[in-house]
Amino acid sequence: MTVAPERPVALRHGQDLVSPELFERLTNFCAEEYGHERATAERIMSEALAFLDVMGQTGEGMSPSQAVDPGWHTFMLHTEEYAEFCQTRYGRFIHHAPKSRYRDRATMVDVVAKVRAHGYEVDNSLWGTKADCNEPTCCGDGPCC
Repeated sequence: MTVAPERPVALRHGQDLVSPELFERLTNFCAEEYGHERATAERIMSEALAFLDVMGQTGEGMSPSQAVDPGWHTFMLHTEEYAEFCQTRYGRFIHHAPKSRYRDRATMVDVVAKVRAHGYEVDNSLWGTKADCNEPTCCGDGPCC
C-alpha cells in the first residue's frame, strides 16, 4: 500500500473574493484615500475582504482592527460593487456599525482566530496580534510604537 504524502493546504486570500480589476481599483483608492503605500493598501484590502467574508458567512458581528477598517470603508464607498457583492455572496447587505465592539488585543485575537478558522491567511501585523516588538524597531502594534 502506498501512502500519498500530505500536501499543505493552501490558505485563501481575501483578494481572491473579487475580480482582479476590482481589487486593483479598491487598492488604488485605499492607497490614495488613506495615504498608504500600495503594498500596504493591498494587504489591508485583502485582510478586509477576508474579514468581511467571515462576517458575512457567519452572520456574526465582528470588529476589524484599526488598520484593516479602512479596507472595509474603501469597499463600502464603492457602493454598487459592495452591495452586489454582499447580495450575491450572502443574500443580504453587510452593514458597518462603527465602534460596535472594542478593538482591544483580546478582541482582535478572537477575530483573527475566526478568520484563520475559515481558511484565510492572516497578516498579524495588521491586526495588532503580533508578539511584542523589540525596540528600536517598531512593529506597529507594540508598546514601543
